[in-house]
Amino acid sequence: MKDIINRIFKRYDLGKSVQSPLPLSGGFLHKVFALFTEKGKYAVKLLNPFVMQRDTAMENFHRAEELESMLENSKIPIVRALRFDGRKLQSIDEQYFYIYEFYDGKSLKSNEITEFHCQKIGNILAKIHQIDRREEQKVRNEIHVDWDHYIDMLANENDELCQLLKANRTILYESQTNGNRAIQKLPKVVCVCHNDMDTKNVLWQGNDCKLIDLESLDYSNPYLETYDLALCWSGFEECNIDFALYRCFLRSYVAAGGELLKDCEVAYQSNFGRLEWLEYNIKRALGIDCSPEDIGVAVSEVKKTVEHIVYYRNIKDKLIKCLTTI
Repeated sequence: MKDIINRIFKRYDLGKSVQSPLPLSGGFLHKVFALFTEKGKYAVKLLNPFVMQRDTAMENFHRAEELESMLENSKIPIVRALRFDGRKLQSIDEQYFYIYEFYDGKSLKSNEITEFHCQKIGNILAKIHQIDRREEQKVRNEIHVDWDHYIDMLANENDELCQLLKANRTILYESQTNGNRAIQKLPKVVCVCHNDMDTKNVLWQGNDCKLIDLESLDYSNPYLETYDLALCWSGFEECNIDFALYRCFLRSYVAAGGELLKDCEVAYQSNFGRLEWLEYNIKRALGIDCSPEDIGVAVSEVKKTVEHIVYYRNIKDKLIKCLTTI
């Protein structure tokens, strides 16, 4: 890691280092460091090698770069990747990375989020969703995970996770079935979406903010992103929804031109994408497509994600009642 960073300093003429690189927290997939040089401050994001081995990785990253430029042209506040030799995505010895000018902001913890922040993010999201919005038949892929298969695999590798999945097996299968049905009822609309605009990926300086982690930018269904982010910005991560913040986020989104679903049941059931995140981390917990040091983080994410899925089921009635008041 140190060797790669030293070579980045030299190849891209960032200036002489005046302080040791500082690891930055927040990302689960990639590693980010702050670089301090005589020319200024930068951030470098070292992309996960296992992610970059995927067949679609390059195509996805290049598409995200194009959409990043569209966000910038639309005056969306972002921290954009720098270009060197006419390109943003850089590599040294098959280690891919992005370099940014350092933005000295901080992400908010749940107890720091106010209605002001929800209004601001709801407004920004609505503006993003107005970029290249069009009718398109594809909504999102259905989710078909064989949870019993993972329960069997975990029985030999991690009994704690095995028992956790076994205890919540019914919820996982019901969420999957109901979600697959619900997404068929979503309006066939796509637009530019951030796809990862939760609290850790928005940096604040006072009342101003900028979006980071733009590698997931893609054309997606805006309804899926909207309801998921309303949860994220109102306490869902701590399994403690503040429904006033939830309403504030969605009302701000509508006020800025965003559209909500009329069918609240469909809105609720279609938000089942955490099942994919759960499967991804189960694989990592089993040592599939990850480095050994990632396994502990993956185990923690499996536990946290199951907790979120169970909590989401438990607040169904309250959430749908809240949606009817917006």
